Amino acid sequence: MEWRRSSTPVPYREALAAQEARNAAVHDGTADELIWLLEHPPVYTAGTSADAADLIDPRFDVVQTGRGGRYTYHGPGMRICYLLLDLGQRGRDVRCFVHGLERWVITTLGDLGVEAWAVPERVGIWTRDVDGREAKIGAIGVRVRRWVSMHGFAVNLDPDLSHFGGIVPCGIAEYGVTSLARLGVRVSGAEWDAALQARAGEFLERLEGKEATCTAG
Repeated sequence: MEWRRSSTPVPYREALAAQEARNAAVHDGTADELIWLLEHPPVYTAGTSADAADLIDPRFDVVQTGRGGRYTYHGPGMRICYLLLDLGQRGRDVRCFVHGLERWVITTLGDLGVEAWAVPERVGIWTRDVDGREAKIGAIGVRVRRWVSMHGFAVNLDPDLSHFGGIVPCGIAEYGVTSLARLGVRVSGAEWDAALQARAGEFLERLEGKEATCTAG
C-alpha cells in the first residue's frame, strides 16, 4: 500500500489521468494500491448522475468524471482522499466499501471534536452547522472499474464556501455546506492527513471482513 500526500494543489484533470493509469496498473498487478491525499485548484466536477440544471454558475472549469453522483466542487481547503484499492482482494462488496468510507470519515471527524453522521437518503457526511441546521461537511463519490476503486471522498477543512454557490452540491438544494473552520475547528491538511491515517487500519480491516458489520454507524 502506497500513501501519497501532495502539499500543493494538483490540477483535477492531471489527478484524474493519474488515477486512470494507476487503476489499470493495480488491476494488472504492476503497481501497489494507493491512498492519495491532496487538494485541487477550484473546479466543478460532474458525476454520472449530473443534472445540467444543477450547474448554476460555471465560474470554474467543469470536468466530466466517471464517478457516481452529481455536481461537486473541489478547491483549496478541501482535503481529498483518492483510493485505488483492489476490491477484488477485499471482499468485492461496493456497498461495504462506501459504508466503510463513511465510517472512516465520521470517526476521524469525531477524533477532532466534530460529531458527524451519514444519512441513507442523502449522499455525503453531515453535521450540525453553526445555526443548528444540518449541513454537509464531506462528499463521497466512487467508481469501481475491474474491481479496482477510483475517486473517494473530500472533507471541508477551510474552503471558500461561496464557491459552492455555482452548483447545487450533489443535487441537494435543501441543505447548506459547512467546514471545520466554520465550526471553529482549525485543522491543517497535514493534521487531517495524520488523523485520517491513524484510523486507516480500522477501515481496511472492515474491507477484509474482519468485522461483521458494514454500516456507517
